[in-house]
Amino acid sequence: MSVRLYSIVFACMAMTGCASITNDTTTPVRFETYNAAGVEVKDVDCTLENDYGQQVIKTPVTANVRRSSKDLQMTCVKAGEADGRGVAISRANAGMAGNILFGGGIGAIIDHNKGTAYTYPQWVQVVMGKLTTFDRKADVEGKPNVGVVVPATAPVAATPAATPAVTPVAAK
Repeated sequence: MSVRLYSIVFACMAMTGCASITNDTTTPVRFETYNAAGVEVKDVDCTLENDYGQQVIKTPVTANVRRSSKDLQMTCVKAGEADGRGVAISRANAGMAGNILFGGGIGAIIDHNKGTAYTYPQWVQVVMGKLTTFDRKADVEGKPNVGVVVPATAPVAATPAATPAVTPVAAK
């Protein structure tokens, strides 16, 4: 190949992010709802929200959710049940790592702004009457992510630092 052709290919790659090429702007997420006794509750209306907007689903369902660097907030409501809330933590995916290693800053910025560099857990189970955080790090292929129930005294905003699964480092 000529130097000119290499330059054109490199320029095209630099203008698009790696995750933009390998990932869509949406990702499929399986949503289920359960009561505190562990019995599935069906036909629950759940509102999903991140910085790209809201969508309403009825569980159980696999829905395409808009990728974002922001956590996905879930509020699930059904008559006769206490509201269930969940937070799916957004994590950078392999596309972002590819950008940093191969594409440099331009691709990372593009993918961050489009949200394609981020992924949510693949399968979440919201517990009615509870606030549960779901972290993709706990995903096991083919199994639901049951999350971590946040104690009632914990702050509502779920960030990786506020997630109960994080063990603090002891001071010396």
